[in-house]
Amino acid sequence: MAVCALTLWASPATARIHHRPQLVRIPLYVSLAEAEPGAMVPANFLGLSFEVAALPQLAGYADTGNLVALLRSLGPGVLRFGGVTSDEDVAWTDALTPRPPWASGVLDAGNLRELGALTASSGWHVLLTLGFGHYEPLAGAREAAAAKAALGSSLEAIELGNEPNAYANHGLRGQPWTFVQYEEQVTAERGTIEALAPGIPLAGPDTSGSSAYEKWGLGEAVDQRPALLTGHHYPLGCNERPAPSIAHLLSPEIREAEQTSLSRYVFVAQQAEVPFRMDETNSVSCGGVPGISNTFASALWALSFLTKAMSMGVVGINFEGNPNNCQGYTPLCAPNPEAAAAGELQAQPEWYALLLARALVGERPQPTQVVSPENANVVVSAFVASDGALHFVIVNDDPPGDHQAAVALNVGRGFHGASVLSLSASSPEAITGVSLGGQTVAPDGLWSAPSRLPHVPNRRGTITVDVPPSSAALVTVSPFARG
Repeated sequence: MAVCALTLWASPATARIHHRPQLVRIPLYVSLAEAEPGAMVPANFLGLSFEVAALPQLAGYADTGNLVALLRSLGPGVLRFGGVTSDEDVAWTDALTPRPPWASGVLDAGNLRELGALTASSGWHVLLTLGFGHYEPLAGAREAAAAKAALGSSLEAIELGNEPNAYANHGLRGQPWTFVQYEEQVTAERGTIEALAPGIPLAGPDTSGSSAYEKWGLGEAVDQRPALLTGHHYPLGCNERPAPSIAHLLSPEIREAEQTSLSRYVFVAQQAEVPFRMDETNSVSCGGVPGISNTFASALWALSFLTKAMSMGVVGINFEGNPNNCQGYTPLCAPNPEAAAAGELQAQPEWYALLLARALVGERPQPTQVVSPENANVVVSAFVASDGALHFVIVNDDPPGDHQAAVALNVGRGFHGASVLSLSASSPEAITGVSLGGQTVAPDGLWSAPSRLPHVPNRRGTITVDVPPSSAALVTVSPFARG
């Protein structure tokens, strides 16, 4: 691997366009070291997460609407169904399991068979959360058996409960409620499940955040030996003060906090030798905040978080969504009841971040050393493909009218010039008008790259790419053939 350096500065021409004094040239260096690249990004890294209450609706789109096309456009992935409704609102029902009085909704075998049809058509797998808030092991075992029958090999794993570490706070368990009590009940329910449906992989503990995971994740790994460790992350809280904002979402402070959170998750997973999947995440907790979660800013945040998770060895990530609420956080949604009935979903800004990130699946993150200017809010990640091609993901989180990043890639003379796929919108606050490579997702769910992308030449080993503020770019650099 050749050593590569990137330099960032604000160009004088850009300064004149914005009627600002010529900006001092402040270099940003990103060196790609001779160190070995990280672990390959798994084929099913990308994922979506929905409430269990939305399962019947989404499963019903197996043969109608555009959901199958949308999922296929990302390649293989993982659909996770969980959330608060899995514990507090939705119950399993069948001939032997009547609907309990606390449930406002139910799942049955017919819903799971429809979900099986969706997975067969899309090539996606399912991570299914069984209700654990109301402790009913036999009902959970019957649901697990039905899921195994309906989904077969597309059932990635089951989880027992959503954020069980917080049950006592929500009145679902009495005190004391620690991992000790949780582990006793998980062990008992797993035994009941194994008797009815042997061999279903377990995922967990699905904690509300990385702080709880340090105890719960380690305990889960030691006592339950799950196939997959899981947990949640939300960079902003819906009730935090000062109130959530776009500026805070895209701030270096949030990225530093995410580095800490991911480090906690990954450390436990690596020590336990069990892979970790971020099975629920998005911009602001409690369903999101209009004007933040449904804007282009959420796409810029999502792209940075995706590449960070890939670089740190997370094996997958599921972005939480609500198919019936386009105002909150969601990669996909129906804009009105008529569209929901027809299964006609629209791509929200975050969906475009997922589309761009698809290019990195199967590649390996390349370790970097970064020296960043204090006043340039730019994130750069690097990945290497099996054929030696390089991908650079550059996210310029500076606000409109601020620095245009002129990024000089010192790749050496063994590479062609670069193609540039831009992720852009009119502003971070934009709700519509998001494009990837100047193209939008079509009503049928398909997105196609333009026939020709902007090309930047390699001049004596250096490729310079301009990335405007409040935008991102995927830069592809291919090596010359060795002959």
